[in-house]
Amino acid sequence: MIVVTLTWVCMTAFAAAQQLPEIQNREGVKLVVTEADSEPVLHLVVPGDASGDTMKILFPEHVTVKRQGSTDAEHLYIFRPGSNGQSVSWKQNGQSIGYERDFRGGIHMLARATLDDDGVVFHYELMNRPGVAYEMAAAVTDPRMSSIFHDVRLERTYVHHTDGFDLLASETPERLTMPLSQWLPVRYLDSYTWPIPGKRVNRRDDGITYYSKSRAVDEPMIATLSTDSRWVAVSFTRTTGNVWSNPELTCQHVDPERPLPAHGSAVWETKLLVFRGSLDQALQKVRAQKNDLK
Repeated sequence: MIVVTLTWVCMTAFAAAQQLPEIQNREGVKLVVTEADSEPVLHLVVPGDASGDTMKILFPEHVTVKRQGSTDAEHLYIFRPGSNGQSVSWKQNGQSIGYERDFRGGIHMLARATLDDDGVVFHYELMNRPGVAYEMAAAVTDPRMSSIFHDVRLERTYVHHTDGFDLLASETPERLTMPLSQWLPVRYLDSYTWPIPGKRVNRRDDGITYYSKSRAVDEPMIATLSTDSRWVAVSFTRTTGNVWSNPELTCQHVDPERPLPAHGSAVWETKLLVFRGSLDQALQKVRAQKNDLK
């Protein structure tokens, strides 16, 4: 994997009057920037998908930090849909597209997405110019799946345990028959490095029900099969606290967190596999590639 620093070399800037970036891999998967949203969004399209928009990827959904010694998180950025947000200057270098932007407090971010033959690597770098240390920093990639990957009742969304694949929501079989008004809104979580919560069903004041699976995953991945089981979409990272989904959006989350020292930087990556194949093939790719991620 090529290492790229905060300063991109030999990049071609796309001015507002020019065509927005669009790249395609050898499998025919496209990654496209459109004018539908001012703030950073990528659209992924698999060949043969008549909808023309297989996934809408918030790049990122939010950027959040927490100061050392504080219990309160600070949002440096939260995505706003539509044309009223702050636009970015997209840049392209071969199969990579991305941008840079500044946040309050002197924090600078580079975000880059690279389209490989089997998916997309999302790369984030935060540079902390002031002398404020943060014990946690995160930029949350949010792939929202529609069309062939949409899975509101989590019938095709899997995680991996020591004894093999299992549906993320297998411990809640009643989800398949309960009215959607009772099932949604919901978040379904499974721990990786974090402890499994003692309260595994938590109905919060905001109306969202949080389910936690009783068994931890043994790989930092979450996978969704297409409706015809020919394609698989898998989010994974090197390590994370948990994996989870909001099935109403059919989003996949494997969000890593990093410390951000004063006058220092933090780097992290996730990958979204999208290819024709099986869950077992996806597992092989995750195990072969996860340690190459930052």
